Amino acid sequence: QVQLVESGGGLVQAGGSLRLSCAASGRTPISYAVGWFRQAPGKEREFVALISYDARTTYYSDSVKGRVTISRDTAKNTVYLQMNNLKPADTGVYYCGRYVTGVYYYDSNFGSWGLGTQVTVSS
Repeated sequence: QVQLVESGGGLVQAGGSLRLSCAASGRTPISYAVGWFRQAPGKEREFVALISYDARTTYYSDSVKGRVTISRDTAKNTVYLQMNNLKPADTGVYYCGRYVTGVYYYDSNFGSWGLGTQVTVSS
């Protein structure tokens, strides 16, 4: 079973930037829509962004719109999440998942989750 692997997290000051990567285990092509979610301590996992399989459609949560860009590189078989002007409220573990069906902002409609990558934004 394909599993996605997240990387690129770290500690950054408010106003800084990070680029997260999401790759598939093995050499399986990521030929499906991929979503990014995040989970802050003590909170539910929440939707951040989604990109369609052909990169023609993207969705963002209101909390990150204008600061975050989701993209994919077919040649590198990787989906990226570029995050700019980071805020302490962006702190959490970031996960990427394979979209399966249904409403895109429910994590229950995704699978092949990775273990996540920690993003910490200091004030």
